[in-house]
Order: sequence, then structure tokens, then C-alpha cells
Amino acid sequence: MTNLRTALYDAHVDLGAKMVPFGGWEMPVQYTSIKEEHYAVRNHVGLFDVSHMGEAFVEGEGALETLQTVMTNDVSKLTPGKAQYSLMCTEQGGTVDDLLVYCFDNERYLVIPNAANRNKDIEWIKAHQKPNTTITDVSDDYALLALQGPKSEEVLQSLVSEPLNELGFFQFLAESKLLGTSAIISRSGYTGEDGFEIYCKSEDAKTIWDALLKQEVTPCGLGARDTLRLEARLPLYGQELSDSISPLEAKLGFAVKTKKTQPFIGQKALQEEKEQGVKRQLVGIEMIGKGIPRTDYPVYNEREEVIGHVTSGTQSPTLGTNVGLALLDEAYAAIDTTVRVGIRKRIVEAKVIQTPFYKR
Repeated sequence: MTNLRTALYDAHVDLGAKMVPFGGWEMPVQYTSIKEEHYAVRNHVGLFDVSHMGEAFVEGEGALETLQTVMTNDVSKLTPGKAQYSLMCTEQGGTVDDLLVYCFDNERYLVIPNAANRNKDIEWIKAHQKPNTTITDVSDDYALLALQGPKSEEVLQSLVSEPLNELGFFQFLAESKLLGTSAIISRSGYTGEDGFEIYCKSEDAKTIWDALLKQEVTPCGLGARDTLRLEARLPLYGQELSDSISPLEAKLGFAVKTKKTQPFIGQKALQEEKEQGVKRQLVGIEMIGKGIPRTDYPVYNEREEVIGHVTSGTQSPTLGTNVGLALLDEAYAAIDTTVRVGIRKRIVEAKVIQTPFYKR
């Protein structure tokens, strides 16, 4: 099957990006080096093309009821101009996906599914939609740029008239004028840094991309995005979350409102899990011995019994140590617990440490 391309594909190629398949898309993994791009975001400002993400409007008198039925978080708490992190779950409490929900008003919301889950997520919402609800997939109409780093506000402010210092985290401008185009500007991101996500029409993406790069902004690929989000302990669907991993196991209970008035799919299973206690926990690990913990590597106890697996791992550019996230039996989840990671044909010591690994 041919991978899809974003509106900025040619721009990435012109910049010498290394293109790789990701979630059904052909995306830039790096332009210079992952470390260089990682440091640019931590210390200055970087720009990502994340147009592979999906967008769907949920509108109408039944929009709120529909979202309350499928989302674990309490969407009724949203007010216009605010966004919310949430999850969708199966009846058994497994995760369908994690998403952002933007509130324009109580009859108009924008939902952001993960790239590979776009069709699945939108079909899931449609399968549970309430009367007087319209669900429109607008993913092909929009591009999404993420401007991230401590200098991101300063850079973006030079291109918009609205005072961005008044825009709080998870707040957004529904219709900002950006270089003569209309864009949704959200103070949010996936890097652990201050930053903005810019939703614009696909045909306007190149104009905005070029204008931002002229501001001494570093173009960044998915490689740096992954190391940045891992240091900040932000989950990736298919690794920290899946239909066999619940939000509570992933320590995302803040986004699971088991006592909200309107029942949601998976509420009973998650309520029971919360009352009984999770049997597994997602924890941070740091390698004591030599080796990088990689996705799906087994984790053992002192008797070399399997107690879980690594979900994500890397050599942290910021910390200079080898760290990872691992889903472990609850008995081994306490801080400073010594565990062992199977790295190829070796078993290497590690310890459970506090997360996030990095916090600005």
C-alpha cells in the first residue's frame, strides 16, 4: 500500500529530510540529526509537520452527549476556547486511542485522533453517536504544524496580532489571522516544552512553514519528537497505550472521570479496576548496566521471571542516560526497585525511577 504524503512533503525533501513510513504516511524522521533537533526544541525552538494527525468536527445538539459517551474525561467541563486531553475505551477498559478535544461552543467540538487511528477513531465515534449529531472528517482539509520550545511564543507572536502571552496551556484561538490566512492556534504540544499547534488549511501550510523557518527555527522530524515526548513521559499509542492496556495502567487516571454523571464506554470496567487496584503499572526505568531499553524488550525480576516489557526506550539526549518506560507487574513498580532488561542475548540491570524524566 502506498504511504500518504502531507502538503509539506516536497518542502521536507528540499530540506534534505530523511523520509520514512510512519502510521501510513511518508514522514521526515530527521533533517540533520535527532540530537541536534532535540536540543533545538529544549533550548530554542523547533518546527514539526504533524499533518498526519486526524481532525474531525462533532457538531449539533447531540454533540456533547456523543462525546460524553465515548470520552473518559468530562467534556461538559470544557468552555469555548479550551481543549482537553481524553481517551476512548472499550467496554473492557482497554484503550481505543488518546485524543484532544477542542470546544468551540456546546454544539461544536474538534476531535484530534492519532494518525494511524484516524479512520478507526472516527468510525468509533460514529458508531456511538447520539441523535442530532453530525460528525465530519476534515483531516484532508487541514495541515498541522507544531512550533515547540522556550522561544516559540516570541517567534509566533511576530506573525499574529493576538497577545499570545494571554493564551494559557490547553487554550486556543478559534480563528487567528496568520499571514493573511485563518488558523486555529492552540497552546499545546507533545514535547514537554511550551509551544503551539497550528491548524491551517492544507493549501496554506507551505506559506506558514516557510515564514516560521525564516525566524531561526529548526525543522524537526519524528525522531526528535519521539525522544522529546519520551523524556516528558507522554504516551504513544501502540506502545504505552493499546486495546490491552488501560488508561489506569498507563497512569492517566487524571483523564478518567469514573464518577461523571453520564456513563461512558468502559466506565464500569475502569471503576472496578480503580477500586481493586491495577495489576500492572507503567513506570520509568534507568539502565544501570550498558544497553538501551527498546520497545518490547522483556523485563525480569531477580529470579529471571518475566514481570513485564519495555514500551519505549532511548538514550536521553537531555540526561545523557539510557531510559525507558516499562509496563510491569505492580509488585515491581516502586521507585528504586531493581529490575533486569533482556537486551538481545544479555540481561542487564536497571532500576525504577521517577517520571517524567524531564520537566521544564
